Amino acid sequence: MTNTTAAGTTSVAAPRSSRRTLIATGIGNAGEWFDWAIYATFAPFFAGQLFNNANPTSAILATLAVFAVGFLARPLGGLLFGWLGDKVGRKTAMTATVGVAAVGSLMIAITPTFGMIGVFASFILLAARLLQGLAHGGELPSSQTYLSEIAPREHRGYWATLIYFSGTLGNLFGTLLGAVLALSLSKADMNAWGWRVPFLIGAAGGLYALVMRIRMKETAIFEEEAPTVKHEKIWPQIVRHRKQAFQVIGLTVGLTVTYYVWAIVAPTYASTQLGVDRGAALWASVGANLVFLAALPFWGKLSDRIGRKPVMWASGGGCAVLFFPMNWMLNSSPVNLFIAQSVMLLFIGGATAIVPAVYAEMFPTSIRTVGVGVPYSICVALFGGTAPYLQTWLGSTVGANAFNIYTVVLLLVSSAVVFTIPETKGKDLAADTE
Repeated sequence: MTNTTAAGTTSVAAPRSSRRTLIATGIGNAGEWFDWAIYATFAPFFAGQLFNNANPTSAILATLAVFAVGFLARPLGGLLFGWLGDKVGRKTAMTATVGVAAVGSLMIAITPTFGMIGVFASFILLAARLLQGLAHGGELPSSQTYLSEIAPREHRGYWATLIYFSGTLGNLFGTLLGAVLALSLSKADMNAWGWRVPFLIGAAGGLYALVMRIRMKETAIFEEEAPTVKHEKIWPQIVRHRKQAFQVIGLTVGLTVTYYVWAIVAPTYASTQLGVDRGAALWASVGANLVFLAALPFWGKLSDRIGRKPVMWASGGGCAVLFFPMNWMLNSSPVNLFIAQSVMLLFIGGATAIVPAVYAEMFPTSIRTVGVGVPYSICVALFGGTAPYLQTWLGSTVGANAFNIYTVVLLLVSSAVVFTIPETKGKDLAADTE
């Protein structure tokens, strides 16, 4: 592994402290994605425990609605932790996000049931999801900014894959844990207490990540620019860079919906809507996410060779072309679920591998965290957060094709926005100041 200085030059090998920094970045990011993913994975089990189960369909829809509400806190988290990252330091923001996320997981794990405290169970769940929304809204922009600033500029696309690689490991662990618990516990035990186990694990993992991140060092680029950055006001900079903010939203709309549909919600949708055995659906998703993990480094290295924009076009265009055929493959077979998920995640990987680098390369040092965090979080809240609910609601009222058309249109929008951004492969972030 290589190391970089503030000027973006490359040394021969990264010291052990740099490897620890990468591990701390990855573990913290994986933990927050784990927290986020297990909510969708275990929703069918705890919906009837924390909401009135007199109407099971209403309970699951209410649970998914809280999933969407959690996304609404992301823009505030992007603003809060983005400001913290740009004014105080990337490390401080990253440390704070994992601490807040751990508190949210612990709250869900110990929430009394609806039968014990009535509607207050739902309120506790909502409060916990809002905390996690705040944390996740700040985690991605702060961690991807940190990673982009310590990466060698000629390999930044490859290093950027750590964000979704570690995040997918968190998702994968949550899915795998769901499959193991579904096989080892009875349905009654899963509904009674089994669903609490992953949230307890998430809280413990967050505490470990908190300790590791406290020991991290700040990026050299931020430390060099700190005297100037700390005296600049955030809002005027946001206004000056509104074009880049809208570009972040445009690049994200298709990606976020497609990612949550195929990487997060697919096993739950297959089991609740298509009749796939719950355990088999989770195992199929585990296999597909392994394909995704293998694809990420390939796309990252390719972007360092041929540029960010060709990879973004290949990813968005491939997803748009294959979205309907892969949906038509889905039925009660877990094998078909695995194939469809794998194909879609292979192409989704093109964009997810490099967007952390692309976003960071669009903004100067003084606004690099909040400039990405706010528009990205708004986009994810409006489009990604509502995707599971829209998929369920449109499927039951209008038909599955309505949601599929909606997603493909968003993918085409994202592909079109790629034309508006400059090619940033190999950009020197240390020289990118105002």
